[in-house]
Amino acid sequence: MKVFLTGATGFIGSQLVKRLLADNHEVAILVRQHSDLSVLHDALPKISVHIHDGSYPTLYAALEQTRPDVVCHVASLFLAQHKPEDVNRLIESNLGMPTQLLEAMQQLGLRRLINTGTSWQHFEDAAYNPVNLYAATKQAFEDLLAYYVSAHGFQAITLKLFDTYGPGDTRAKLFSLLRKTARSGVNLRMSPGEQLLDLVYIDDVLDAYLLAMQRLPSIGAAECYAVSNPARLTLKDLVRVYGAVVGKDLQIEWGGLPYRPRETMQPSTRQPRLPGWQPQITLQQGIAHMEADTLIDGLLAGPGK
Repeated sequence: MKVFLTGATGFIGSQLVKRLLADNHEVAILVRQHSDLSVLHDALPKISVHIHDGSYPTLYAALEQTRPDVVCHVASLFLAQHKPEDVNRLIESNLGMPTQLLEAMQQLGLRRLINTGTSWQHFEDAAYNPVNLYAATKQAFEDLLAYYVSAHGFQAITLKLFDTYGPGDTRAKLFSLLRKTARSGVNLRMSPGEQLLDLVYIDDVLDAYLLAMQRLPSIGAAECYAVSNPARLTLKDLVRVYGAVVGKDLQIEWGGLPYRPRETMQPSTRQPRLPGWQPQITLQQGIAHMEADTLIDGLLAGPGK
């Protein structure tokens, strides 16, 4: 297939580019003018890169040149908690640009889209109750997408992601904190740790995207699925498993921090999992793969990384 991808410089997007190339698909990516492409260094000679300056014409031109079989929308601005000055950026990144994308697709007769949503659209397992403004913008885009599905015959699958992890993840998330704590031995303050986590290893996430792309031509209109792991565990249990895998006794001050506002204590069970997909990598396997690759990366980079 010819795949047009947004969000290619992020963790999931960059891994998806590499997986698509490995599976012999043709890949084009849309990036901002000043995006750091270093994460795609090895892939760049094999893909086409299109710059989006924020305007509709540049996005239209990118799609017109590539004429993809499927558009995969992964890009987003994620903020767990926003400030007033973040509002415009959230709306532009999570609504403005992707709506331009839909309109350009419609004008060019392109109808197949894989969209990326979030489990945080379903706080307290509600049909819709956003955890934060980020989640609200993701739902708003789904509502905009519904118009293009109904009025213009789009075929769309939304994959709602939970917690994702794996090698090469530079996001300031839980595992990076645990890794620093394990290496330094410094005490880490955390919440009471009773919230349940739903963790999916990156290879399993990529499997879901590829399977959704294969499914897309056969669907009638729009579908929505969770990329979710039924083997959920509490934060306290996750820290225990991580410590056992890396062979470290992590120093955690449980209750040293409060839960975040609108903390998700029980991940959503609203959406069904993608037919034919289920996670294959256990948490222990995923942590071992991630830490082994992180260690090799550090050794190759040498001092000062």
